[in-house]
Amino acid sequence: MIAASTDQILEGLDPEQREVVTAVRGPVCVIAGAGTGKTRVITHRIAYAIAIGVTDSSKTLALTFTAKAAGEMRARLRGLGIPNATARTFHSAAIKQLMYFWPYSFGGSFPSLLTMKSGAIAEALNRTDSALAPQTSTLREIASEIEWAKVLEISPDEYVESALGAGRRLKIPNNKSDKSNFEDISKVYQAYETLKQQERAIDFEDVLLLTVGMLEEDRDVRERVRDQYRYFTVDEYQDVSPLQQRLLNLWLGDREEICVVGDAAQTIYSFAGASSAFLLGFTKRYPKAQVIRLSRGYRSTPEIISAANAILRQGGMIGEHGHELASMNSHGAKPEIAKFESNASEANFIVNKIAELRVKAGDSAEIAILTRTNSQLDIFERELRAAGIASQIKSSERFFERIDVRDAMRVIRSASVLPTEGGDWYSDLIAVLRPFGDTDYVQAFLALARSMKEASEEAIGPSTPATLRTFLRELEDRAEQNNPPTLPGVVLATLHAAKGLEWDHVFLAGISEGMLPMGEDIEEERRLFYVGLTRAKSELHLSYYGSPSQFLVGIN
Repeated sequence: MIAASTDQILEGLDPEQREVVTAVRGPVCVIAGAGTGKTRVITHRIAYAIAIGVTDSSKTLALTFTAKAAGEMRARLRGLGIPNATARTFHSAAIKQLMYFWPYSFGGSFPSLLTMKSGAIAEALNRTDSALAPQTSTLREIASEIEWAKVLEISPDEYVESALGAGRRLKIPNNKSDKSNFEDISKVYQAYETLKQQERAIDFEDVLLLTVGMLEEDRDVRERVRDQYRYFTVDEYQDVSPLQQRLLNLWLGDREEICVVGDAAQTIYSFAGASSAFLLGFTKRYPKAQVIRLSRGYRSTPEIISAANAILRQGGMIGEHGHELASMNSHGAKPEIAKFESNASEANFIVNKIAELRVKAGDSAEIAILTRTNSQLDIFERELRAAGIASQIKSSERFFERIDVRDAMRVIRSASVLPTEGGDWYSDLIAVLRPFGDTDYVQAFLALARSMKEASEEAIGPSTPATLRTFLRELEDRAEQNNPPTLPGVVLATLHAAKGLEWDHVFLAGISEGMLPMGEDIEEERRLFYVGLTRAKSELHLSYYGSPSQFLVGIN
């Protein structure tokens, strides 16, 4: 694969993006508003640094928070002719190091990894005298509290006092006080940790804790890791937790080759231990850091950007926490705000509207319904099913473990070793997948292949196109990271699950007082609403039943 030239890397960048890409020596802090092309900027900066000899592709480590975002980075870097640059989540990078060095630092075989906490927490609950009921919602709440405590390095003994001091609020269906429930959770937390020790198992938070401990205690391992990675990029830096920052510090040492990219206005995971303080305090740690702001929005229309800017102003988020965006796109329709008497009438209206959109734009139209909670999505799923409209709920389904998906990948693997007919690997892929019919995964594979083909030709020219083998590698990479391609159908997602995604048409439903904002942290809820608004590219539909959310004031 031929790497892109410096001219090709810089082509098509706006002045601020070019400034970031050419700022190849750290420390660099990029404040990137929603839809300003940060993924493109990150990958082009890495490619440019490699092209001019500042770093080597094997020495780079790009970190982000979701497998999907990491996969997108790797795909773009491959499109720029850099197949071996590393882009991973914090957990993925940590577990790779932990597994490799485990025999040296800890001895013995690597423990089993708990990918789901619910079973172990249910067993831990049975071992205590807690009055908490072992129902799914309660187990989920306990899991969230344990995760919060562990990323802040709070032990079971310290949990009650820390939770009270942090003003934690529980959604547990009983009549007990928060303090009493905290005390019960502390017992379950302790039992859960004991159970893991007995079963010789670790969870995802342990991966970070153990990697931190290993690097702090073992100088030889620490130096080997620091020699491996010398050029760091951190995406979504506003969502880093204290534990992740501690790990990043250990990876980095006293070097300053780091570029962080984030937007404090999109901090929506404070409840899970994330903190924008590290982004906002970056220049205090690195006084000589370059700070560059990306404010040209390429995702949304001016009308949608105007609504998003109104929310920034409403929350006083202009300044160090965020900045107004300027849309680079053509004008479109103003965001609609619709009132309904019930969630049933709201759902019925939205599904009818979606049916009309699909008649105009076709089945491939990118449409999403976003809500504050998972339970709000149920009625939309039922209404869409009744209307014969395919939908998918954003979840952690193991797409690549489906038998039909694995069969299709085996066929692609076999075909990838054969010469491509006339150099058209995409046509060969269509032929290979034809026996599998017009299924959701076939459509998803073909859409991914089209995007790879277009990205490859745009980035480095038609002389070095992608191949069926590089497409297979992309699929295998996604399978390893549990990062499935986008499936067809209307997407149903919570606002939190929608972070980092985008659609042509977005329906933000249930924006009612008491539902959004929910809880006492109004500013975090406002940032969550801002994230929802900025997922829309062409059309934004806002709706509520009952009393409108205070956030709707000032829009339009």
